[in-house]
Amino acid sequence: MHNGATNFIDGQWLTSVSGDTFPSVDPGNHERVLGTYARSGSAEVKLAVEAASRAYRSWRATPAPARGALISRMGEILAANKEDLAHQISREMGKVLIEARGDVQEAIDMARYIGAFGRMPDGYTVPSERQDVACFARRVPVGVVAMITPWNFPVAIPAWKMFPALVTGNTVVMKPSEESPGVAVAFVQMLTEAGIPRGVVNLLTGFGREVGKELIESPHVSVVSFTGSTATGTQIMERCATLGKRVSCEMGGKNGIIVLEDADLELAVKGAIWSAFGTTGQRCTAASRLIVHKAVIDSFTNRLLTAVQALAVGQAGNDAVDIGPVINEGQVHRIHNYVQRAIDAGAKLLCGGARPVGDAYSSGSFYEPTVLAGVTPDMEIAQVEVFGPVTVIMKADSFEGAIDIANSTNYGLSLSVYTRSSSLAFRAIELLDAGLTYINLPTSGAEIQLPFGGTRKTGNGHREAGLHAADYCTEWKASYINYSETSDLVRAQIDV
Repeated sequence: MHNGATNFIDGQWLTSVSGDTFPSVDPGNHERVLGTYARSGSAEVKLAVEAASRAYRSWRATPAPARGALISRMGEILAANKEDLAHQISREMGKVLIEARGDVQEAIDMARYIGAFGRMPDGYTVPSERQDVACFARRVPVGVVAMITPWNFPVAIPAWKMFPALVTGNTVVMKPSEESPGVAVAFVQMLTEAGIPRGVVNLLTGFGREVGKELIESPHVSVVSFTGSTATGTQIMERCATLGKRVSCEMGGKNGIIVLEDADLELAVKGAIWSAFGTTGQRCTAASRLIVHKAVIDSFTNRLLTAVQALAVGQAGNDAVDIGPVINEGQVHRIHNYVQRAIDAGAKLLCGGARPVGDAYSSGSFYEPTVLAGVTPDMEIAQVEVFGPVTVIMKADSFEGAIDIANSTNYGLSLSVYTRSSSLAFRAIELLDAGLTYINLPTSGAEIQLPFGGTRKTGNGHREAGLHAADYCTEWKASYINYSETSDLVRAQIDV
C-alpha cells in the first residue's frame, strides 16, 4: 500500500475519495514521519457500511465453528508477528517495548479464547409449561458493528471488540485513532492473511469528527462500540439513544491504590510504580491516586520516591527505558496544566512536574514521572483523569477512610488494596465501587477470561472480554416449537 491506500473496504485497499491524507508521526521524534494515511469522510463511511451490510447475510450464515477457526488462525498470525508488531506499536504511540509486546499478547490471548466460542453453547433450553412444546433461547448477531478505538492499546482493544463481534456473526467497520493508524492497518492485513471474507471487516483511517460521527449516524450501523474519553463517550451515548442504537462505551478512570498499615511496602511500591507509570500513565487503569494509611505514609513515600527517581525516560524502542513519550504535544501541555493547578491548590511537588531536560528529549513529547503529596479528595487533581505519568499521595486515617477516598470520584474502573489481612481484603472487595478490584496487585493487569469494565462514569454497563464479551453485539432470541400431532390450540398461562 502506498500514497494513502490505507482504507480497507469490501476486501480492497483504497485511498480516500478526496485524495486527502494525514501523517503519522513518532511521538518520541516529531521529525520522523512513519507513514501517510487516507483521510476518510462520509463517502468512505457509506462505502464501508454498505460493504459490511452486504457481507452480513453470508457471514451470519457461516457456521460458528468456522468463524471461530478464523479467529484462532488470527491468533497464530499475531503470535508469529508479535515482535515486529510490538516495535511498530512502540514507534507509533510511544509504548516501551516490554509493554508493546504485552499489548500484542492480549490480542493473541483474546483470539485463542474467543476462537473457542465458535464451538461453545450459544444459548439454553428450558422446560415448557405446555405439553409437547420445546423452549429455547440463543444469542443472535445484530448486524454491522462500528468500532471506534483508541491509540493507547492499538492491538489489544480492537481484538477485545472485534473478535467477539465476528465469532457471533456480526460484520465490522473499524475507525482507529488517528494517532495509531499504521498499527490498525497491520492488524487488518493479518486478518486478510487469516482469510477474512470480503466485506466482513472494513477499516477507515481518519479523524473522529469526520469518520466516527458519520459511522454513528449511519442507519445501517446497528451497534457502536467506543473506547475513549468520558466527554466523547457521553456524546456518543446520547446520540445513540436518540437514534435507537445499541452502544457500548468504555471511558475514563480515576483509579487508586490503598496501602494499609500492615501492607508489604516493598510490594506496594512496586505495584504503585507499575500502575502509575506503565504506558507513561496513559492507561484507563493507571493508578493516579495512592491512598496511604497515616502510619506508613512517610515510609511509603520515601520508598516510592527512590523508585521513581530510578526510572529511565527516553525513546520507547530502547529496552533500557521505563517511560516513553506521551502521545503528542497537546497532551504534554494538558498534563503540565493539571500539575500546575494542583500546586496552586496546595499540593506539594515531590518530583517531576516538567519536561525532562536534554537533547535526547528536545524533539519528542516527554514528561517526567511526577508525584504530588498533600492532595485531598476535593482537589481537581484527585478527581480528573490526567492520562499521563502523574500520581498523587493522599493520607487516610483508617481502613474505612481509605475506602471512602477510593470511592470519592465519578469513576469506578480499577481499585487495589495492599494488606496482609484476609479479612480486610475481602471487606475491601465488597466495599470498593469498581468493576475491577485487586488485592496486593497493581490496578493494571486484567486477564481476558474475566470481564473488563467499570461503574458510574467509566462506562455504560457493558463489559469487554470474559464470558460476556459478546453481550454488546448480540441479542437474545426466544423460540417455542409445538411438536404435538394434535390440532388442539394450547395457550400459555391460560390453559394451565
